[in-house]
This record gives sequence, C-alpha cells and structure tokens, in this order.
Amino acid sequence: MSDMTFRDALRLALAEELERDPTVMVLGEDVADPLGGSYRVTLGLSTRFGAQRIRNTPISETAIVGAGIGAALVGLRPVVEVMYMDFLELAMDQVVSQAAKARYMSGGQVRVPMVVRCQGGPGRAAAAQHSQLLEAWFAHVPGLKVVVPSTPADARGLLKSAIRDDNPVIFFESNLLYNVRGDVPQDDADTVTPLGTARLVREGTDITVVTWGAMVHDAIAAAEQAHARWGVSAEVLDLRTISPWDREAVLASFRKTGSAVVAHQAVRQGGVGAEIAATLYEEALDYADAEIARVGAAFAPTPFSPELERIVVPGVDQILDAIVTTQARRGG
Repeated sequence: MSDMTFRDALRLALAEELERDPTVMVLGEDVADPLGGSYRVTLGLSTRFGAQRIRNTPISETAIVGAGIGAALVGLRPVVEVMYMDFLELAMDQVVSQAAKARYMSGGQVRVPMVVRCQGGPGRAAAAQHSQLLEAWFAHVPGLKVVVPSTPADARGLLKSAIRDDNPVIFFESNLLYNVRGDVPQDDADTVTPLGTARLVREGTDITVVTWGAMVHDAIAAAEQAHARWGVSAEVLDLRTISPWDREAVLASFRKTGSAVVAHQAVRQGGVGAEIAATLYEEALDYADAEIARVGAAFAPTPFSPELERIVVPGVDQILDAIVTTQARRGG
C-alpha cells in the first residue's frame, strides 16, 4: 500500500494502463506537459509515453469526444478528458447517439472501448455553469456505464476497469476529492475494482445510507454523528458505479436494516436516488419499517455565493436529518 492523493491515484492508473496496453491513449485539452490537464491528473505522462499517445486537442468537446469514438472504432482504447461535466452537453450526440449505440446497432460487430473522464460538481463556488452533476442523464442511456469513485484506491481500481471495458464509460471525478489522501495498492498492476459492485463503507443495523462520490464522506460523518448522539447504527454503502448499480448489495442491506436514505449531490428531482428508492419499494417493500428518504440538491441552478451554494447543495446536516427523521417515524 502507498498513501497518495486521489489525483495521483488516477495518474497511476493511467500510467499502468498505458504501460500495459499500447492501444491506450489520452485525448484532451492541454493533457500533455507542461500543464498535464486542467487538474494536473495527466502531468508527466506525455514526457513518459510520447506525444502520439498523450494528445492535446482543440477546445471543442464535440471534436474531442468524436475523435475518441473514431479511435475506439478502429481498435484503440482512448481516455478522453473533458474539463467539466457541464461541457459534455456539447457532445451529447457523440456520447448518447453514437458511442452508446454503435455496438447495439452493428449487431456487436464494432465496439467503443472509450472512457470519458470529466470532473466538476458543487462545492467550489464555480457557479451554475461549472457545478452541475448530470449523472442521471447518462445513467438513463442504455449502452453507457457511469462510474463515480470516492477514494484514491477506487479512483485507481475503477479507472483501470473502465479502460479495459469494451463499452463507453463516463468516469466522473469530484473536484473536491483531488487532494483527498488514502491507501492505494501498488503491489500488482493488474489489481482492478470491478464495475457494478458497491463497497460496504460502514456496517450498521438500523438504517442503510446509499450514496456515491464526494457525498460518501458526508454520509460517513453523518452516520458517526447519528451513532454518537442518538445511538443510531447506520450502514453506509458506496455504490461506486451508478450504471449498472449494485442492486443486490443495496437490497441485502435494506432487508437487514428495514429503512434507507439515498443521498446525492445532484438535483433531487429526477435523480438516480429516485430509481434506487423505487427499486427498494418494488422489490423489498415487506422489509420496510419506514418510508425511504431521498437527499439531493434543490431544484435550482447552483449559486455562485458559497453561502447560498451550501443552502442549495446538501451535506452532512441534511443526511443526518434524514437519518434521524426516518428513525423517529419508525419509532426508533
């Protein structure tokens, strides 16, 4: 194990896969040295692997993703960096109608093994056009996989799995996590984290908290406060992949605890949390001791003001309130 930042774990995964597989390449704005990408994730890679494999692109998300699709169709495994998740709006036809559909529409004759890395989310006072979490858009599209790591170890393991996958993967990185540190295995370059498997972060018996990405850390803090102040034992599950999501792990935890909170930083209305809550009602209603609570951002653009942003975007207090309220209604 090595202690490293989330950013360094991503760079390690890219370097390992570039070393392992000569078909892996990186495309994006300023991904080559000396800048190494908008958040320095690819710093040093072009010096090590050359300008042919770490390629700077024009400032055009349509062109960047389109070039990635073309590269994937002819046998390469491109990792495309898009500076903000918000900017994927400019490449929706490429992602949704081309990358996600090509394998199906060709009867399996072609594949699009492409990873689209994008960062963003709230918490940095970046205002409405640079703070969006559009995960539900992409989770709604058949043919795409959507991955959201929360720890350095998973940043490495999930990115390696995404690169090796034969399907297009949207790989979202919260910019709040780049400097978070944690233990990362380095003993085996083939160690990967399978897509579609949740991680049990904290065991509990009273209520299940399902979340992903940066909010995992808020959920842990809320669970610890609930236990310290009220003796509530909250189990925390980190989905890690929200399409496909680990239904069996979530259902098993809910059957054990009988209540649940589903929390995400994205807008609550129409969010992935609604799909998870509906699945729990449909497949495990007999185990429910209380309604399933959802925590998500207000239905509003993300404000520029940090004070207003904290009102719109949920955090520890909102998750804690949902845990306590749900427990109170079940008589706990």
